[in-house]
Amino acid sequence: MRTPGPICTPRFLVGAGRWAGPPAAGAASWAQRSLEDPAAEGDDAGVPTARTPDGEGEPHSQHRDARLGSTDKKLKAGATAAGSAPTAPRSSRQPEPRVEVMDPAGGPRNLLPRPCRVLVLLNPRGGKGKGLQLFRSHVQPRLAQADVSYRLMLTERRNHARELMWEEELGRWDALVVMSGDGLMHEVVNGLMERPDWETAIRKPLCSLPAGSGNALAASVNHYAGYEQVTNEELLNNCTLLLCRRRLAPMNLLSLRMASGLRVFSVLSLAWGFIADVDIESEKFRRLGEMRFTVGTLLRLAALRVYRGQLAYLPAERVASKVPATPALDRQDQQGPVDTHLVPLEEPVPAHWTVVPEQDFVLVLALLHSHLGSEMFAAPMGHRAAGAMHLFYVRAGVSRAMLLRLFLAMEKGRHMECDCPYLVYVPVVAFRLEPKDGKGMFAVDGELMVSEAVQGQVHPNYIWMVSEPSSRLEPQPPPPSQQPPHVPPPEDPV
Repeated sequence: MRTPGPICTPRFLVGAGRWAGPPAAGAASWAQRSLEDPAAEGDDAGVPTARTPDGEGEPHSQHRDARLGSTDKKLKAGATAAGSAPTAPRSSRQPEPRVEVMDPAGGPRNLLPRPCRVLVLLNPRGGKGKGLQLFRSHVQPRLAQADVSYRLMLTERRNHARELMWEEELGRWDALVVMSGDGLMHEVVNGLMERPDWETAIRKPLCSLPAGSGNALAASVNHYAGYEQVTNEELLNNCTLLLCRRRLAPMNLLSLRMASGLRVFSVLSLAWGFIADVDIESEKFRRLGEMRFTVGTLLRLAALRVYRGQLAYLPAERVASKVPATPALDRQDQQGPVDTHLVPLEEPVPAHWTVVPEQDFVLVLALLHSHLGSEMFAAPMGHRAAGAMHLFYVRAGVSRAMLLRLFLAMEKGRHMECDCPYLVYVPVVAFRLEPKDGKGMFAVDGELMVSEAVQGQVHPNYIWMVSEPSSRLEPQPPPPSQQPPHVPPPEDPV
């Protein structure tokens, strides 16, 4: 019997010329290290199905039995009753029918197929540098149990995952699994959006497994599933369990346009000022894991800065039937969805937007999800409906003591209870931010961007993520051009 995921010798693949990729970052070839599951080649008869010592991927948090819903209890009971006996060889049983992820209309259904084939992209240097070790000890055994075959690719440099997405034959995979911090998911999504077939490519289901420093996206998915806030291996176990359950949920995507003409897509956040400084400047403390952000916060508080700029936004409550009079951006490029709420940066924002007078800010944060880090519950007010995001900003004048209090309270989502007069929150669908003094930097999904005028808008339900469908998501139907086909409520996984 072969064990899944043996280490193979490094492979060197030369681009076959299917797509040239964006010229600015084109590379004719790259070194690619891959670890393959034997089941990925169609021979999964030898994949072990016995349970791992710690059970069938239960979420690691306190009093978990008391918090299990009806579906969870059925899963646990079924695993207890049948999980200890290995499955008979393939030749002695009928193969399970394969359920396609993509339907003829081009939209994914709300369950991944069984058996399932996934491409795992892992950054071995992310976080504390233990990603590969964590994959072998925490993820690989559960994938074998759940009939999920995989190929593991290790990224070797910045934007490597982005380059891989330009050329990858996506039809071979039912989902793309990203095991690192939020920056690697940023690379994957932008690589998909830069392909000639981006409209189809971006529908490929995605999964976030935490192995970085911040892990905000994974923490948000964990929160939406109803699990307690956990970190490190416990968070990884919960997210791996969600992958084994195969359920999908739609998520918003943020389209950003810079004054330089650059267009970037964000899966998590755009930060300017204090938060961006902490995120970028704490990179030198990466080996500390999540503790790097605490150290960075204290250092930045000791030398608190202010940043002059102007902010404008379109509140979510004003979206109905409000469309810009000059939707010029829909003709600027055909790569990516149309930003119907945005006008060119050289023009004033539409009259129905709210304009914050030019002033000094401590920070501005546009956030798509509930968490800014695995222990930073930034948006306790709940997941924004499809097409909306959280906008926070802190005006100059706040004391260091109050700012520290806000960040300490954010761990439990209690910062909105501090009654800080300098903190403003509003749900929005679009915004524009114009730095005026050249200070500060932008961090998009934790990645450094040049500080320049930027505007962005949310595109509702634009990507599909492995996530437990939950009533707290409160999704709204996307526009007809993006409407996924109607599917019945998900059944309990086998």
